[in-house]
Amino acid sequence: MIGTIDLNFLGLPHTIASYVLESSDGLVLVEVGPSTCHQALVAGLAEMGATTADVRHVLLTHIHLDHAGAAGWWGQQGARVYVHERGARHLIDPTHLIASAKMIYKEMMDVLWGEILPIPADKLTVLHDNDVLKIGELQIEAWDTPGHARHHLAYVVEDVALTGDVTGVRLSDHIFTGLAGAPPQFDVEAYMGSLDRLEAARFRAIYPTHFGRIDDVMDHLQRYRAIVNSSAALVQAHMQNGADREALVRAFTLFQQERAMRQMLPDAIWQLHEATNKSAMSADGVALYWQKRIKKM
Repeated sequence: MIGTIDLNFLGLPHTIASYVLESSDGLVLVEVGPSTCHQALVAGLAEMGATTADVRHVLLTHIHLDHAGAAGWWGQQGARVYVHERGARHLIDPTHLIASAKMIYKEMMDVLWGEILPIPADKLTVLHDNDVLKIGELQIEAWDTPGHARHHLAYVVEDVALTGDVTGVRLSDHIFTGLAGAPPQFDVEAYMGSLDRLEAARFRAIYPTHFGRIDDVMDHLQRYRAIVNSSAALVQAHMQNGADREALVRAFTLFQQERAMRQMLPDAIWQLHEATNKSAMSADGVALYWQKRIKKM
């Protein structure tokens, strides 16, 4: 059984999840969120009758701060932290990670993410594609699933998968799904490969970090495939027409908002999407993808 803790990011419910698996070798957390959500995570554990001392293992889908910002604290408390091979060095020494984030979030860094601590190297386990973790009686397989980020893993437990951001952002029980396209590593071809792999597995359920269990797996994956492709095509068309960043962001946001309206998404949930997964950031990520493609030609 997989438990869900709502990290109540910035006081907003159902935006970032931490998932809890029980094992005979202690609790396993998949995602820990940023340090600003630490008290919510502690409270969620308490509701399950657990404390931070019961957490022995922390699995990160990738190192973006909304997923892994607090990982250093857990490593320093003695938990073993697992991460994609491409992300490990940035957790041991988060200097570059912090500097890159500051360029984007500027004066909001502390408000959004709080303290970012290094993980002791001896508490970090580097994972590669198809690695199998045996934690107590649990068997967890790591799948390399790029598209949102090159350092992205999904975790497979029997017939379900914990999918981080590679299956998009779906808040509340509504089918509307936002593009997880933040820079700098959005990649359409990589996304398609990851979605192909997830579809072929025919999982009973998936657990994206934003937010909660999804049971209509095949329909969701097919819808998200279309969202990735249509979003990329829209940005490409506007770039070819000479749109500057302001115009591009405006067009992309309108495109996503019109999708939401067609699917009768309540305005409150649209605002929640914009607060936690800004259209402007995804527009920047998709534009950077096309800029990189042009440079390679």
